[in-house]
Amino acid sequence: MKDIKGIICAMVTPMTEDEQIDEEGLRNLTNRLIGGGIHGLFCLGTTGEFYAMTEQEKLRVVEIVVETAAGRVPVYAGTGCVSTNETIALTKKVQQLGIDAVSIVTPFYITPSQEELYMHYEKIESATNIPIILYNIPSRTGVRIEPETAAKLSKLERIVAIKDSSGDIENIKAYNEQCQDGFCVLAGSDGLILDNLKLGGSGAIAATSNIFPELVVSIYKNFISGNLDCADIAQKKLIPLRENLSMGTVPGVLKQAVNLVGSKVGTCRKPISELSGDKLDAFTKMLEKEYEGVK
Repeated sequence: MKDIKGIICAMVTPMTEDEQIDEEGLRNLTNRLIGGGIHGLFCLGTTGEFYAMTEQEKLRVVEIVVETAAGRVPVYAGTGCVSTNETIALTKKVQQLGIDAVSIVTPFYITPSQEELYMHYEKIESATNIPIILYNIPSRTGVRIEPETAAKLSKLERIVAIKDSSGDIENIKAYNEQCQDGFCVLAGSDGLILDNLKLGGSGAIAATSNIFPELVVSIYKNFISGNLDCADIAQKKLIPLRENLSMGTVPGVLKQAVNLVGSKVGTCRKPISELSGDKLDAFTKMLEKEYEGVK
């Protein structure tokens, strides 16, 4: 599977008040996103609070999203763990649930060399039988997949894409230029969706599409249709939202925004908390002013 493209939603995971997975809320969110035109669903990423879940909970989230999507759009899931063997074991279990591809973040807490990173991914690729999306998010992991390493990995049969959340346009450019033809580069920083497309990238795994799926999808649709001015307008429309998400801790403030637009997804697991007081008032007013009528 080489054709990973469009706007893929980096899904939040709905929670109940007692911090349990809200299964009905997850089904509702899945249907809402598909109804909003999303091209794919990515669960168990940073936005999905994978770091705060047991293995059993992760498998249940995947099971629900796959069942609810029912083949309408591809479903991808994060299976990255610190160790290679643990990642392989989780990937195999997730694959049995009918997932279309897995996203594997770099090991975190430890800081492997580029050679060790290559060996990590090569061993996972050879031990499993499912398309793999590399995930580069150095601000969270302390580890960066260098373009040269990504290019080498892109030659492996089942490593088909990379999500880049570095926020560095030069890094995205290097991935697009150096990796194998047909290898898909996906923006993980929502402010760079259009820039990545212009550089030859295939789309984005976008967290803001939880809030306004139709708006984010319109960036891709307008670009593909050649309506670059409209794509640019849609991209710039995200600026106030992205700037104000920094008022709180992600994914907490992101989930709060989803709740504020009428899709109930609850709160995050502690220690992540919600905005309150003046910050909540300011954030709510920003949504009302900048995004009235936006979906």
